[in-house]
Amino acid sequence: MEMPHILVVDDDTRLRDLLGRYLGENGFRVTTARDAGDARTRLAHFAFDLLILDVMMPGEDGVALTRALRRDSAVPILLLTAKGEADDRIAGLEAGADDYLAKPFEPRELVLRIATILRRSQRPATPAEIRIGAFAFDLAREELRRGEKTVRLTSVEASVLRILAESAGTILSREDLIRRSRIDGNERTVDVQITRLRRKIEPDPRTPRYLVTVRGAGYVLRPD
Repeated sequence: MEMPHILVVDDDTRLRDLLGRYLGENGFRVTTARDAGDARTRLAHFAFDLLILDVMMPGEDGVALTRALRRDSAVPILLLTAKGEADDRIAGLEAGADDYLAKPFEPRELVLRIATILRRSQRPATPAEIRIGAFAFDLAREELRRGEKTVRLTSVEASVLRILAESAGTILSREDLIRRSRIDGNERTVDVQITRLRRKIEPDPRTPRYLVTVRGAGYVLRPD
């Protein structure tokens, strides 16, 4: 299998060289860059499987570069910084980083974190369509069909079903559904929307088979 290609961006020449050698010895192909501008040049010419960015770089720092890259790229990003405070970690993650490691760090931990990020990024994508009994739900179009017939969903119902379908098999709390869907209300509103969806997709809404309540935790969609 081809070695994952990693771009290490750090203004510390010694650390760049050390990381390049260590990661190379652990099964990775490594390219290095000294700052954000140098990194952009590398990114224009190569495809990378993961970026390791130093936060405290002169000029455009790692958080700003992460934010800029996230406008049109989903490449996994791991931030390195001498700062370990919660606010700095949150700023990096909010900018779109996949993980955050404070200096000084154990090189073996870096390798483990890289492996975890790469494994997560290589998971199969959410299917464009999901089967729910006699129904098919198109996630991109938020369209529910039974055979050739489209089943009418309200905008809120469609968004709730999409969120559940994107996380099929995973329990979502009422708070998750309020935050991620178009629900404008409280937890009771979530229950109302779930009841309405069950009336449309369940053979017997009183004993749901697909859209299941997990007591004390929330709801889970268990499609075919």
